[in-house]
Amino acid sequence: MNEPQSTDPEIRKRRLLFRAWHRGTREMDLMLGRFADSEIGRLSEGEIAAFEALLDAPEPDIYHWIMGTMPAPDEYDAALLRRIRQFHLGSASLP
Repeated sequence: MNEPQSTDPEIRKRRLLFRAWHRGTREMDLMLGRFADSEIGRLSEGEIAAFEALLDAPEPDIYHWIMGTMPAPDEYDAALLRRIRQFHLGSASLP
């Protein structure tokens, strides 16, 4: 994206919520959207930046990283990805 990004955390969070729910595949919408709905209010500035970066990655890769079927590259394999993975794999209602 070439448009200027806001530094206002609330605007960034609203954009992240939208992006998390509008991925392109229903599975990713459910995984990332549900996580965002539940956790966005608790994300630190660093986690917001990590979530923004994660949402720029290809959907199939994100899916495999969350499910643990493919290792995430170092730039994505951070506490936030582990938190998303725990959010879903700790739940009995995976999509």
